[in-house]
Amino acid sequence: MENRKKVAFYTLGCKLNFSETSTIARNFNDEGFDRVDFEEIADIYVINTCSVTENADKQFKQVVKKAMKLNDKAFVAAVGCYAQLKPEELAAVDGVDLVLGATEKFKITDYIHDLSKNDMGEVHSCEIAEADFYVGSYSIGDRTRAFLKVQDGCDYKCTYCTIPLARGISRSDALENVLKNAKEISAQNIREIVLTGVNIGDYGKGEFGNKKHEHTFLDLVKALDEVEGIERLRISSIEPNLLKNETIDFVSKSRTFVPHFHIPLQSGSNDILKLMKRRYLREVYTDRVNKIREVMPHACIGVDVIVGFPGETDEHFLETYHFLNEMDISYLHVFTYSERDNTEAADMPGVVPANVRAKRSKMLRGLSVKKRRAFYESQIGTNRTVLFESENKEGYIHGFTENYVKVKTPWNPELINTLHEINLTKIDEDGSVRLEFVNKLAEA
Repeated sequence: MENRKKVAFYTLGCKLNFSETSTIARNFNDEGFDRVDFEEIADIYVINTCSVTENADKQFKQVVKKAMKLNDKAFVAAVGCYAQLKPEELAAVDGVDLVLGATEKFKITDYIHDLSKNDMGEVHSCEIAEADFYVGSYSIGDRTRAFLKVQDGCDYKCTYCTIPLARGISRSDALENVLKNAKEISAQNIREIVLTGVNIGDYGKGEFGNKKHEHTFLDLVKALDEVEGIERLRISSIEPNLLKNETIDFVSKSRTFVPHFHIPLQSGSNDILKLMKRRYLREVYTDRVNKIREVMPHACIGVDVIVGFPGETDEHFLETYHFLNEMDISYLHVFTYSERDNTEAADMPGVVPANVRAKRSKMLRGLSVKKRRAFYESQIGTNRTVLFESENKEGYIHGFTENYVKVKTPWNPELINTLHEINLTKIDEDGSVRLEFVNKLAEA
């Protein structure tokens, strides 16, 4: 039998990238390749890049270096957002053989007939206007939960963001295809599915390659709730203006959707929200949080926020800080603003010095610790359901409750990927929560 080629993958960035890497990996499998860990020697290394993190180029170079150390004759391919935005830059990195943009990344196996190293990376990127078709994907086998992509691209023109340039217009998967993927996932004994996309609240748009809508995000949520075999569904991140009260009400009574929302705010100052060209003002955000708290008092609410946007004065920042401090939220994801080529914000006046950005970021991260602690404390003494993960971390197994409280208990491999009813007893020194078992809900 001939020697099968080995391929390894490295994913930078978001959940959507993880789901797409998994789909690309399955394509390689269909073509007769064996997938190995990135730490192992492989014939091909595929790096799925991200344009959002600040050190995207630095991270990419480190990953390429790592691959070359393992096998200096390996074929290295870069795909994803950064590959679309800066293909020549990535192609010039020592060791890179192939760079594929937004429309080409799912056809990667077509390009890999010849595995000989190139002197200079070969680039296949498209004009982003051509990225108007939809490729469904989901991740499986990497974790105890699966990321299911339902939507791609974005029609919003936020002034700091390169995603529309990297991923193209908003377009959605057909509802029957999402349901088919969800059934495939649940057949693999995966207990939780996380819905992911670039702007998932926009779901339905572009189902037919145009702007005609047959379905909405609420239709999607209702249809997924009916799929047999799925025990948990989680909405990853949804814009406040697209999270409708009907959806919040439905989740509160749903069989499978969990009480956890991640809602980007970006700034608590209306002046800055307008400069960012966000599609809402802070009052809308307050309404959403109040509505969630009214029907799901125990829900977990996560917030994205950007500090140091051009024009953000100390007053604007304090407005954001106080707004978040007073709001009943559970944790923050804090992003320090960094300039991106070809965005409006990159040319705006009022540049905030790097040291001020860092100080603001630190303040909000401190607030996040306080908020998470208060949320966890509010959950002590309650009964919840936990899904245990697969890693042994210093003699403990961790898991998350439906409302995203991180729990731990002494390591027991039989608990992996099982659901149990537990009582939350106390917060441990490391910030996670200890538990007592109430009864076993599902057997391994």
